[in-house]
Amino acid sequence: MRLTRKRLCSFLIALYCLFSLYAAYHVFFGRRRQAPAGSPRGLRKGAVAPARERRGREQFTLESEEWNPWEGDEKNEQQYRFKTSLQVLNKSTKGKTDLSVQIWGKAAIGLYLWEHIFEGLLDPSDVTAQWREGKSIVGRTQYSFITGPAVIPGYFSVDVNNVVLILNGREKAKIFYATQWLLYAQNLVQIQKLQHLAVVLLGNEHCNNEWINPFLKRNGGFVELLFIIYDSPWINDVDVFQWPLGVATYRNFPVVEASWSMLHDERPYLCNFLGTIYENSSRQALMNILKKDGNDKLCWVSAREHWQPQETNESLKNYQDALLQSDLTLCPVGVNTECYRIYEACSYGSIPVVEDVMTAGSCGNTSVHHSAPLQLLKSMGAPFIFIKNWKELPAVLEKEKTIILQEKIERRKMLLQWYQHFKAELKMKFTNILESSFLMKNKS
Repeated sequence: MRLTRKRLCSFLIALYCLFSLYAAYHVFFGRRRQAPAGSPRGLRKGAVAPARERRGREQFTLESEEWNPWEGDEKNEQQYRFKTSLQVLNKSTKGKTDLSVQIWGKAAIGLYLWEHIFEGLLDPSDVTAQWREGKSIVGRTQYSFITGPAVIPGYFSVDVNNVVLILNGREKAKIFYATQWLLYAQNLVQIQKLQHLAVVLLGNEHCNNEWINPFLKRNGGFVELLFIIYDSPWINDVDVFQWPLGVATYRNFPVVEASWSMLHDERPYLCNFLGTIYENSSRQALMNILKKDGNDKLCWVSAREHWQPQETNESLKNYQDALLQSDLTLCPVGVNTECYRIYEACSYGSIPVVEDVMTAGSCGNTSVHHSAPLQLLKSMGAPFIFIKNWKELPAVLEKEKTIILQEKIERRKMLLQWYQHFKAELKMKFTNILESSFLMKNKS
C-alpha cells in the first residue's frame, strides 16, 4: 500500500514536470512561430514606429507652441484663417488654370517679386547660377519664372504666349540694355510668338521714364501693362500701376522668417541708421541731431561717406543685426524718398521712421493718388512713423523710451502682420490685373 502511494506521488510529480515543460515551451517558442514572417529590421521598425510617431507629434506640438510668433492673436483668428485658407486653396487648385504666364527676370527686383511676394522657390538655389527657374500657381494663373545671366534674347526657347518682362531703367546703361529686351519682345509680338506683354520697371529715381513711352500700347506700342517703381505721375490704375521697390536683393538681402525671439526679446538699441552720408543732405542733418541730444549712443549708427554697391558677408550681417536689435529704423530720403531700408526694416519688425518729403524730379501725385511720396505704402495703411523734418526725431525717441516691452511686442506683431498682408495683397492684385487684361483680350 505504501509502495503504491509512493508510485502514485512519483507519477503525479512527473506529470506536473511534463506539463510545466510543455507550458514553458508554448510560451517561449510557440508565440514566436506565430509572428508574421519578416526581417528583424522590419520587426524593430514596427515596434518603435508608434513610439516615434508619438514623440514626433509631441515634438511638433512643442515646436509649434515655442516658435509661434503670433500666440494668442493667432488662436483668436484660427477658425477664420482656416476657412480663408481653404477658400484660397480651393480657388488655386480647383480645375485647370486659365492663363499661363512666364516672367523674365532681367533686374534684381525680379527676385523680390518672385521670392518675397510670390514666395516662390528657384532651382538651383545657388544665387550665382547662370540659369534659375521656378513655378507657382496663383488664382487661375500658372506662373513660370526664369532669371540669370544665361537668359539672353534669342538664346532660349519661347513657348509661351504671355510674358512679364522685369527691367531696370534707372540709368542710361540700364536703359540701353532694357531697350534691347523690349525690341526683342516687339519682334516676338510681330511674328505672333507672343500675344501679351507686361513690364515691371525699376524706374528712374527722378521719375524720368520717357524712354519707355513709345513702347506702351496706349502710344501705339505693344506693352499692355506697366508696373512701375516710385511715385510716377503716369500711374492711373488702368494700364500703369505702382510697384514697390522692395528689399535689396542685389545685395543678397534674404527672405526673413519671423521667430519668437524677433517678437518678444528686448532690443538693446533705440534706433539704427547704417548708410551713406551725403554732404548738405537731410542725412547729415539727421546725424547732427542724433549727436546733439546724445541719442547716437542709444542707437546703432554707422555712417560712411561713399556709397558701396555690394555688401560683404560681414557688412550684411552687421546690417541685419542692427535691424533685429533696434526698435526703430531711421529712413532718411536719398535720391528718392522710397528706399530699400523701409522694406528691410519691416522684415525684422523694426518700425520705419520715414522722412515724408518729396525729392527733386518729376515724381509726385497722380490722377488717382494724392498722397505722394510713398503713395502705395500709404494707400495700404503702412504702420510707420512719418515725419516731415528730422527736428521731430528727439520727441519721437523720448516717447519711445517710455514704451514698455509688451507694447513694443504688440507693435512688432502689427508691423509683421501688415507686411505679410501687404505682399499677399500685391500678389493677388498683380494676378488679377494680368487675368483681367490678358484673358479678356483673348476672348475679344
